[in-house]
Amino acid sequence: MSAVPRDAWREAGRRLLVKAVEEFAYEELLVPEPDPAAGPAGSPGAYRLDLGGGVSWSFRAARGSFGSWRLVPGTLRRHPAPGGGAEGEESGPERLLLDARAVLGWDGPTTAEALRELTATRRAEAEVIARDLPAAALADLDHLELESHQDGHPCMLLNKGRLGFSASDAAAYAPEAAGEVRLRWAAVHTTLASYAGIPGLNAQALLSEELDAAVRERFTAALADACAQGPYAPGDFVWLPVHPFHWDEAVATLFAPYLADGRIVPLGEGPDRYRPLQSIRTLANLDHPGRRNVKVPLLIRNTLVWRGLSTEPTRAAPDISAWLHAIRDTDPYLRDELRFHPLGEVASVAVRHPLYESVADAPYRYHELLGAVWREPVTALLRDGEKARTMAALLKTGSDGKALVAELVERSGLAPRTWLARFLAALLPGLLHCLYRHGIAFCPHGENTVVVHDAREVPVGIALKDFAEDVNLLPGRRPEYAGLPPRADAVLLRWPARELAHSLLSAVFAGHFRFLAPLVEEHLGVPEADFWSLVRAEVGRYHDRHPELADQFEEFGLLAPSFDRVALNREQLLGGGFHDRAERDEGFDVVHGTVPNPLAGAAPLSGSAEPAGTTVPAEPAASTEESR
Repeated sequence: MSAVPRDAWREAGRRLLVKAVEEFAYEELLVPEPDPAAGPAGSPGAYRLDLGGGVSWSFRAARGSFGSWRLVPGTLRRHPAPGGGAEGEESGPERLLLDARAVLGWDGPTTAEALRELTATRRAEAEVIARDLPAAALADLDHLELESHQDGHPCMLLNKGRLGFSASDAAAYAPEAAGEVRLRWAAVHTTLASYAGIPGLNAQALLSEELDAAVRERFTAALADACAQGPYAPGDFVWLPVHPFHWDEAVATLFAPYLADGRIVPLGEGPDRYRPLQSIRTLANLDHPGRRNVKVPLLIRNTLVWRGLSTEPTRAAPDISAWLHAIRDTDPYLRDELRFHPLGEVASVAVRHPLYESVADAPYRYHELLGAVWREPVTALLRDGEKARTMAALLKTGSDGKALVAELVERSGLAPRTWLARFLAALLPGLLHCLYRHGIAFCPHGENTVVVHDAREVPVGIALKDFAEDVNLLPGRRPEYAGLPPRADAVLLRWPARELAHSLLSAVFAGHFRFLAPLVEEHLGVPEADFWSLVRAEVGRYHDRHPELADQFEEFGLLAPSFDRVALNREQLLGGGFHDRAERDEGFDVVHGTVPNPLAGAAPLSGSAEPAGTTVPAEPAASTEESR
């Protein structure tokens, strides 16, 4: 594996250093003060971080929505300059973390882990930079190719650590490597494994759609040979794919007792080539794009969590998907007026590990060791000329310095405000309707939300993914939940309305629009205040369209003056992200203080009829079969 180019490594360090200061300041992990060296009363926009021991960092910054920080390029300096160099010599993000160690309260193990994940993230970031393309070339890519050029979670500094991967593993399996993965298959006895599928999709039907006949025959023969030497019948096994890294790292070792007693049988490698998406453990079929995406566990830690598959949510995934599809298909607004597609997790295999089941307080990663989920591919939803891109891709800037969103707006022929209004009209109504009408919150952050663009590059709808552990409901036995299957009811978490509203407030507004708004100001000439007025106008249109839900509007508080700040870097660096724990991760969201809500004070749009006319005209609704 070759070393990353020096220029890419330096650029990755520069980006991560700026991101560390901006996001740590946003979350108040580090608290900048006006820089007294800039003048008697301080110079507007000049700040200083005093980190003790005679070390400080200075910079200039503007303040944005939610009280965010935006550093003026080229102004960040360490004092004294590192390594005895000239004053103002740029240092890397590693130096900043070491300088801030005492302020952050890190002990030696935490500091070492943070540096380990930072250097891994920086290396992955450099790989992305080395492969960067101009905006026009990015716009031409299909959604799988574009995934390999994306930048990772915009809020989190350590967003590409993939701890557990070696360098050769990262080269083979990381999204930015744009590689090809062939999955291994195994048969697991029903004393350990169970299959679940949506109505009409049993295990045999699934396998016939995901594996060619010759492959099924080969695997059947391998299972028959293995069963001929033991006490188990071939018909009592469930088949599932396993990531080759995970087979080597977890299955061959931790499941050794069940490989030895014949309850897990290796079947061989499947011939189809897969490409990892940004989530790493979800892969899309390159050879047969119409076949489903496959989500499989990986014994690695990335961002906040170990990337396994919890047994009970995996088992419940098809029930959750069937319920969500039923809601969409029976709601005329979602079904007939919007392009709103929950990408169903239509089948799953959950595998238990009896040894670790007996250790209830084992770190949670030992309860997420083996399973698979099959998800509808977004390609099945696209009509002629349409393209799909994750919402996260709209934050991408090309190697030529042009933003991808600017290229898309240019190709559409629409005015920037009109294009943005179309984007918001495609994105928000379905999410608002599920929240207000049905009491359902998705986790629609940038990677989970796929934006469908028509042949002119105008957004016309969205598809959503990740349900088994990322759909949340309101407390209590509400009429909206009458059709919820018991298995789904048992695993879906419940939150009060103001916390459920964070599915939009934190995942979309603070987690994505906080970065999109300044991008469109710089590249599209739409002031940030106007962007938030467009968002407020789209929310207002939904409110005007559904006055019968006025009580819900108040209960969820999307227009409240402020809301809790979700602090993901705090969660990772101070909240136990580096430590094994038995509790479910959903109970560890860290909030710190509050942030002002830009929707609360967004001024009405004036002098333009664009917002009033930006609702996307209704298209013929996709049939149930097409959308599934």
